[in-house]
Amino acid sequence: MNHTMQSNIKPTIIQQLLTDSQKDGIQKLVVGAVICKNNKFLLLERVPSDSMGGFVGIPSGTVEAGEGLLTALAREVQEETGLIVTSVLEYLGSFDWISSSGKKTRHFNFLVEVAGGEIKLSPTEHQAYYWVALSDAAFTTLNISDATKAVLKTAAQQ
Repeated sequence: MNHTMQSNIKPTIIQQLLTDSQKDGIQKLVVGAVICKNNKFLLLERVPSDSMGGFVGIPSGTVEAGEGLLTALAREVQEETGLIVTSVLEYLGSFDWISSSGKKTRHFNFLVEVAGGEIKLSPTEHQAYYWVALSDAAFTTLNISDATKAVLKTAAQQ
């Protein structure tokens, strides 16, 4: 994974996010990518057997030990969609929850640009994908968490 990724996020911002997480007693870091095309957002539907089964959300995943937030972001997008992140445009904020294993988790969200390509889902994790605009009926009918909806609304204002 040695492709060049542009980032508009200053390293000092990333450092501050990590510092704040430690202060807040966060035990697990997750990164999420908001991918937008023609005012529609890419959303993935989790397989029923997985954690958060049936939920529809943005491509996201756990930051591994020693891994940078943006490195993790690019890796997760590639693993979950087959797409390559070319640019990180904007930090969209975070939300916290308690993971299935009881860990305090913080989910950092970034608006990214990806190289064109076919979406290839990881079948163990996701069963479908959707391109959804905030004005689409699917935005209200799909099983999208309120936290994710808030992130997409923030992204739509960028």
